[in-house]
Amino acid sequence: MPASPELKATLNLPQTEFPMKANLPQSEPLRLAAWRQADLYQRIREARGAGPSYILHDGPPYANGPIHLGHALNKCLKDFVVKSKTMAGFDSPYVPGWDCHGLPIEIKVDEQLGRKKLAMEAIAVRRACREYAEKYLDLQRTQFERLGVFGRFSQPYSTMTPEYESKIVETFFAFLERGLVYKGLRPVYWCIHDRTALAEAEVEYESHTSPSVFVRYRLGSAPEAIDPRLAGRRVSTIIWTTTPWTLPASMAVAFHPEMDYVAVEVGEETYLVAAARLTETLAACGLEQAREIARFSGAKLEHALFRHPFLDRDIPGVLAGYVTAEQGTGAVHTAPAHGADDFATGLRYGLQPASGVDGAGRLRDGLPEYEGLTVFQANDPIVALLERRGALLARQEIVHSYPHCWRCRGPVIFRATE
Repeated sequence: MPASPELKATLNLPQTEFPMKANLPQSEPLRLAAWRQADLYQRIREARGAGPSYILHDGPPYANGPIHLGHALNKCLKDFVVKSKTMAGFDSPYVPGWDCHGLPIEIKVDEQLGRKKLAMEAIAVRRACREYAEKYLDLQRTQFERLGVFGRFSQPYSTMTPEYESKIVETFFAFLERGLVYKGLRPVYWCIHDRTALAEAEVEYESHTSPSVFVRYRLGSAPEAIDPRLAGRRVSTIIWTTTPWTLPASMAVAFHPEMDYVAVEVGEETYLVAAARLTETLAACGLEQAREIARFSGAKLEHALFRHPFLDRDIPGVLAGYVTAEQGTGAVHTAPAHGADDFATGLRYGLQPASGVDGAGRLRDGLPEYEGLTVFQANDPIVALLERRGALLARQEIVHSYPHCWRCRGPVIFRATE
């Protein structure tokens, strides 16, 4: 019986001279060398020099390690755009660059140096950072070229070259001469571990346990100025916060101008709470047999003076549209140094925005109970202080979504910084 032919010999398949295997380890270096020897990128520039310009401004990657999938996706997509515009007749150069400053590099160098850094001069640490950045700039450049990205890789830009730095200084000085530079405060996300400000994109939300406290702020001004029915009474408002460490920076209590507030009598005390939050607040604070004695709008509470629960300070009542009835008591403790809304309210009312929290998150210039503690360490001592002063009405632990630093994964804070 004759042998049957191989199955593939019976199929009508296309014929090609391409090898079955790509042999990438051998062919890739040869292809890159051929492009380099032919100066292909420059020849493309010359061929398209008379065409209309199309410029892609590429946000530079950090030179702090080998490229990852994010780098590859980013560069390939941009390379598609540049090449497609070039093929469409545009003069579309691509000048790659690298960001060689900031924490991504400093953190990596700190990990390498360890305790050795403590004995090094600042200039030596900077030199180590520069050498680290140069190493990974060269590595990433090679890796991008291996992806087939076309660009002026022989002359990239780098934020640490003297030419680039001189332009930064020159531009800044031009602003300075025109009177456009000033120094002020701005509330920003702050990482107490890395001791730096964070952009919104550098913040990730994770589960976090915080102390939830209801705190009495006793009225210091005349109660009848709010409503005649309060005359002669011992009046307080109740604030709710999950950041007791911000209480030393408390400069005001915010009320909504159009929200209804009620004054309720509980024994010998009278409390001012948003009507929409009364039931929840009384239950949380264990206040029973409350009797309503007056009702008025939040606008009546503007400029009332309350006493800080443990510092010798008057706390004015202020009005703010961001106060809601979704949680809390309708009375919002306001620390301009530790919140964006608080900071804006502080500007409107001329409140002190300076922070008593340093770059490492330690409380400064405060009472002995919390002096020198980091913000999260200070929570329990401050809650204990509130209890001793008779200002703590309730405490519980809550688990909620809280901002964390994307680098160190630690919880961050809001801090007004220069």
